[in-house]
Amino acid sequence: GPLKPEITITYIAVSAIFFNSGLSLKTEELTSALMHVKLHLFVQIFTLVFFPTAIWLFLQLLSITPINEWLLKGLQTVGCMPPPVSSAVILTKAVGGNEAAAIFNSAFGSFLVSNALFIATALIVLFLGSSSSVPFTSIFSQLFMTVVVPLIIGQIVRRYIKDWLERKKPPFGAISSCVLLMIIYTTFCDTFANPNIDLDKFSLIIIVFIIFSVQMSFMFLTFLFSTRNNSSFTPADTVAIIFCSTHKSLTLGIPMLKIVFAGYEHLSLISVPLLIYHPAQILLGSLLVPTIKSWMVSRQK
Repeated sequence: GPLKPEITITYIAVSAIFFNSGLSLKTEELTSALMHVKLHLFVQIFTLVFFPTAIWLFLQLLSITPINEWLLKGLQTVGCMPPPVSSAVILTKAVGGNEAAAIFNSAFGSFLVSNALFIATALIVLFLGSSSSVPFTSIFSQLFMTVVVPLIIGQIVRRYIKDWLERKKPPFGAISSCVLLMIIYTTFCDTFANPNIDLDKFSLIIIVFIIFSVQMSFMFLTFLFSTRNNSSFTPADTVAIIFCSTHKSLTLGIPMLKIVFAGYEHLSLISVPLLIYHPAQILLGSLLVPTIKSWMVSRQK
C-alpha cells in the first residue's frame, strides 16, 4: 500500500522509537541499569521460560474445546515471543517507574539469556513444529540496526543538545505512542487483507477474553513475586518488571511468524492472537497506569 510498511514500519518506525528513547533517556540512568542483573534475569526467565510453559499447559485443556485450533497455536506463539520493543518502555515511563531498566530489557533483552530471539524461535518450533530454516543472521542484523544503533545515536545526539532538551521538554511519550499506533494499524491491515481468512466469532471472542485474563493474571503474579520482602526490588523496579515480563513484541513477533511459518495456509489465523495481544497490553496497561502510579508513590513515601 501507499504507506510502504515493509520500509516505513520494519525499519523507520522501530528505529524512530529507539532513537526517541535514546534521546530522552539520561545516559547515567542507562549505565546504572546495566548492572541490575537480578531484574534482567527475572524479566527474561519469566518471559522466556515461565510464560510459554504456563500457556502450553493451559492450551492442553483448551484443546478439547471447539475453539479454532489455529488460534490456539497462535496463542502459543504469543507465549514464545521475546520482550517488547516499545510498549513496556512507554508505560513504564508513564507511571514513573525504572525506565532505564525497561529500556535495557527492550533494547538488549533479545541478546540476553542466549538470545531471546533464538530462544523464541526455538520455542515455537518445539511447541508447534516447523520445517522452515530460520535466517538468524538476518534477524539479528535487523534487530541491531533498528534497535541498538538508533538508541546509541540518540544517546550521542543527546550529549550535544542536552540543555535544549531539558529546557523544551519535547513530548517523547506522545511521539512514541503515535509511531506504535502506526505499527499496529499497518499490521492489522496486512493480516486482515487476506481474503481467505476463516475466523468464527465464538473463537475470536473467547481468545480475546483469554488474552485479557492471561495478562491480568501474569501482571498480578509478577507484582507478587517482585514485592516480596526478600526480593530487593524497589517500587520503580516493580513497575518495569510488571510491564516488561508480561508484554510481548509485535514488531519482532510478526516478522518472526512470517519466517517460521512461511508458506502456511493458516499464517493469518496464527498471527491473530499476537495482533490482539499487543493492543490489549497497551490498553490494559494504560487503564492501570493511575492505579500503579499511586501505589508506587505511596510505597516510595
